[in-house]
Amino acid sequence: MDFENVSNENWSQTSLPSYNSPESPAENDVPYHNVLMPSIFGVICFFGIIGNCIVIYTIVKKTKFRAQQTVPDIFIFSLSLVDLLFLLGMPFLIHQLMGNGSWCFGDIMCTVITALDSNSQIVSTYILTVMTLDRYLATVHPIRFNHVRTPCVAGAAVGLVWVLSLVSITPVWMYAGLMPRGDGSVGCALLLPNPATDTYWFTLYQFVLAFALPLVIICVVFCKILQNMSATVAPLPQSSLRVRTRKVTCMAVAICLAFFICWAPYYILQLAHLGIQKPSFAFLYVYNIAISMGYANSCINPYLYIVLSETFKRQFIVAIRPNNRVFRLNSGMADGSVSLRLPPEGNHQSQSSRDLLVHNMLPVTVAVN
Repeated sequence: MDFENVSNENWSQTSLPSYNSPESPAENDVPYHNVLMPSIFGVICFFGIIGNCIVIYTIVKKTKFRAQQTVPDIFIFSLSLVDLLFLLGMPFLIHQLMGNGSWCFGDIMCTVITALDSNSQIVSTYILTVMTLDRYLATVHPIRFNHVRTPCVAGAAVGLVWVLSLVSITPVWMYAGLMPRGDGSVGCALLLPNPATDTYWFTLYQFVLAFALPLVIICVVFCKILQNMSATVAPLPQSSLRVRTRKVTCMAVAICLAFFICWAPYYILQLAHLGIQKPSFAFLYVYNIAISMGYANSCINPYLYIVLSETFKRQFIVAIRPNNRVFRLNSGMADGSVSLRLPPEGNHQSQSSRDLLVHNMLPVTVAVN
């Protein structure tokens, strides 16, 4: 495939390259792109949707319990929602793979799915960047900027991120569309006006805007955070709060590392492809592994929350409990976290005492700041 074929055969930001191009060395390997890749994407899509739905359900359930949302809650909820939207577009790409690149969902859906695919990745990167800046304020300036770190400000920042991302994918809105194919079908592709030069600039545009610039900002900010945490120049007012802040910061580091590890191979290969006129069969294999890693990131994130956050685990336990069960809170743990205890099943109380019990006890755990 040369650049013209690549651009016209669906070599967009996270779309799959067409395998039925006349110059593609993969055209004889039908089981690979008709069975293996759809299977891998199907597994990623299935577990990713389940994981992100768990995260969204847990945070929404916490709101129903009238517990105040924290700033990390806002960012985690936003990331999970973006990842879920990202994964919901995968069945269309799986169908396209199984149909050898043909698209049967119409021009409007082609534009919507391509834009959703591109927008979701950029939004994720920007939310991670904002989350990193929040961790900097929480760790280095915990008191000075405490009035800034509010759920309302976090929600406004996420909204601004969405606006910036939708504007940044203007080329996708303009040029995504249907392309006639040799077998009489149509494919969904990014139809750049002048593929020979536009592909070069569009690839660099994506790399800088969605990967390189956020990576530089996140690395610089985390270096500042690590310097502060090691030197303890500005300690937090309470030991328990300092412990919780460190835990949330470590989780943020893990999420950012997972994102850039999963997406770095894709962008590296995108840049490498600028100097390759006819990709080899091995290059296409590696490229599709890189795409799989990128999609897998949206599947990994919710399980990182579950594994790394004890608070989230407790919130999830509360969310799945029947509504008629009351949880006792024990805030005397050494790390400042809380534990849950259920009252005995056979404990019969009068209506007034039961009302008093419910009134004085929170049904949710205390989330970290």
